[in-house]
Amino acid sequence: MGLCGAADRDDLSALSSIGRRRALAAGQVLTWAGDDNVLCANVVSGILKVTASTANGREQIVGLVFAGDFVGQLFEETSSLTVTALVDSDLCVYPRERFERVMAEASSIERMLLRRTLASLNDARERMLTLGKRGAQERVAGFLLDLVDRTAVRTVDGSISIDVPVSRGDMADFLGLTIETVSRQLTRLKVLGAITLARGGRSILITDRAALEPLANPE
Repeated sequence: MGLCGAADRDDLSALSSIGRRRALAAGQVLTWAGDDNVLCANVVSGILKVTASTANGREQIVGLVFAGDFVGQLFEETSSLTVTALVDSDLCVYPRERFERVMAEASSIERMLLRRTLASLNDARERMLTLGKRGAQERVAGFLLDLVDRTAVRTVDGSISIDVPVSRGDMADFLGLTIETVSRQLTRLKVLGAITLARGGRSILITDRAALEPLANPE
């Protein structure tokens, strides 16, 4: 899914020569906003959040990064975003400047990152549409379906299990809602039979995806 899967043999060798594996524990920061921008990374496993600071100093989640995703701000001298592990994560880390030099000579990596960048722009536009045009139920249901597509594990009885990597407060910020609204919508999805909420923790069972999908994308 990531850089290594897209690279041909020569490009993979060039990546291997500059990369190193790095484990991040949940809560550990990969890069801080305002620091020198010295590295980038491909996510091998785990989930990270990308945050920006507002004018009043408040932290706002602007993205989630999953296994197979690339994280980093290429061609920037200073980081403008903070990247933090939400769960224990495994990364392949590269010095930014050396990675840029490899990318300039590695057409397969350059094409892959261009495709990922365009996909990220499309995701950003879709999220802006979600926040601007969709109601609370659609936002929450869509968020859960995104997690299903990226992290779901199928249980023995056929249900789909996801672990929500953020708190309800962070989910509310990400979706432009209040915590109370997120909680009400999760309860409503449970009443409709689309999900089951685990007691304690953040696990959710998607018991009826066919019921959840039209709630996220009503006609």
